[in-house]
Amino acid sequence: MPTPIIEISHLAKHYGSFHAVRDLNLTVEQGDVYGFLGPNGAGKSTTIRMMMSLIRPTSGDIRIFGQSLNEHRSEILRRVGAIVERPDFYNYLSARRNLELLGRLSGADVSKANVNRVLGIVGLGERAESKVKTFSHGMKQRLGLAQALIHNPDLIVLDEPSTGLDPQGMVDMRDLILELAHDHKKTVFLSSHILPEVELTANRMVIINRGKTIIEGSVQELLNAGRLKVTIETTDVPRALEVLRATPDGEWIQSSTDQEIIIMLNRQDIPGVVASLATADIPLRAVTPVRSLEEYFISLTRETA
Repeated sequence: MPTPIIEISHLAKHYGSFHAVRDLNLTVEQGDVYGFLGPNGAGKSTTIRMMMSLIRPTSGDIRIFGQSLNEHRSEILRRVGAIVERPDFYNYLSARRNLELLGRLSGADVSKANVNRVLGIVGLGERAESKVKTFSHGMKQRLGLAQALIHNPDLIVLDEPSTGLDPQGMVDMRDLILELAHDHKKTVFLSSHILPEVELTANRMVIINRGKTIIEGSVQELLNAGRLKVTIETTDVPRALEVLRATPDGEWIQSSTDQEIIIMLNRQDIPGVVASLATADIPLRAVTPVRSLEEYFISLTRETA
């Protein structure tokens, strides 16, 4: 079985009596786009700082590439690229010159060919000679990602990479993350509060709250578990509502349009509800179960608050 890229076990960080992280456990497999989610103050940034060896844990273990971060810090970090907080550059220098200077600090290959390679990956190839002061926020975010890629890392850690981006910028960042995972075979650890973007990007995730792991697993499997929001389209909403209100399965029922009903159901109860409607000769156009990551996130974090 392949060695996990990241293994965090019983991780804790205390500042006096304040426990920023108290019992965190997670596993990131090779090739994952791994969503790292939690409300403000849950311990996400503290965890990332410990992963990047910027602060030391109070207790617990961090293993990256199968090695202890405490014992093999330099060796591990040479294989990790990261954007932690907002990337910063020399505004009066070009994108190329910034990468050359910053790359040398990390001992990366700053040859023209390698700089061109990473600028091409992030979509800035044609702006290589432009001064950074002329870049939009989205372009600076992409340049920050180029800086993280300059030494061709195996693991990329992104802390809120879409913060402050406009809708098109968020789409571009999402596509870039997927390209890194699928085309360039990178493992991506993605911390974000923009839940719809994580839902469209990540294949696995963990939700943390108050410094502890709440749940971890496949994004799709977790979203398909428990109650789902089911949209029922019918040309006879009044009669359909009568049937649905007579069944004990729905958590709540809402008629959102004159041809649509929304009901919360357990996945296993959906066939029975559909059968009841069919028995009553209710004409059905569609039955669509959906669970958004935002709804799931809110329900879990509310339970553990």
